[in-house]
Amino acid sequence: MSDQDAVWINGEMVPWKQATVPILSHGLSRGSAIFDVFGVHPGPGGPCAFRMDKHLALLFHTADCLGMELAYSEAELVEAISQTVRANGMTSGLIKIVAYWAEEAIINLVLDSKLDKAIFAIPDGTRGVVLYLEEPVSACFSEWHKLHPQTLPTTAKACAFYLNGMLARKSALARGYDIGILRHTDGSVAEGAVESVFMVKDGRLRTSPLGKILSSVTRLSVIEAAQAVGIEVLEGPIRAEELLAADEMFVCHTGSKVDPVRKFEDREFPVPGPFTARIAQLLR
Repeated sequence: MSDQDAVWINGEMVPWKQATVPILSHGLSRGSAIFDVFGVHPGPGGPCAFRMDKHLALLFHTADCLGMELAYSEAELVEAISQTVRANGMTSGLIKIVAYWAEEAIINLVLDSKLDKAIFAIPDGTRGVVLYLEEPVSACFSEWHKLHPQTLPTTAKACAFYLNGMLARKSALARGYDIGILRHTDGSVAEGAVESVFMVKDGRLRTSPLGKILSSVTRLSVIEAAQAVGIEVLEGPIRAEELLAADEMFVCHTGSKVDPVRKFEDREFPVPGPFTARIAQLLR
């Protein structure tokens, strides 16, 4: 990985160091950029994207939630992603798509132009990307709450929303934990900074319902994989005391798919538990 690696921007390949925007761009100074990220893995016929159709659907969902318009169709983005992977010779790593307004917005708050688009192909083992690490993690409840859906569309994947997750992660690290779990304003379990949360109790897999959390593609994949092998999955509100009484607990996200939780608050779990290990194997 070097500064000459290629980034796709609005239909052109440019060197990594030239993939920039003005500091006063709307996407940066107003925090309006949106994004999605997914894995690329070796396949029998070359690199394969993990559920790219679902990830692109989430990107378009985010734009729709925020009243934004993307300048490229899904088919055009698929071709652009393929071009970016080929240009960088990547066989395994992450694709990150960022849609943003590059134009300066010193006064204007609302723009009506279509979003600019950048696509990055980041090989595994570079720039901090490590896929399928699956290291046991420690977690705690965050002092911060999940953004309420009546303030912002919390099912969207917008860069500005991740300040909420950043604060949750910072507060957890300050307490000596790896991950901070956000709760809704009613006290029920929401999600982590970038992770969906799952618990196992009495042989059943439980997770918080959609509607107030991100419609995570990895979360969906965990649910579908578990159901495919006969594991019962319950999507519904989880009280804080129920999470504390779990038999097993894990979180999932794009990077390592499934991370077993070895400690939650003062509770310690043997890791990985049997259900966690089985689901992690299904997603490899």
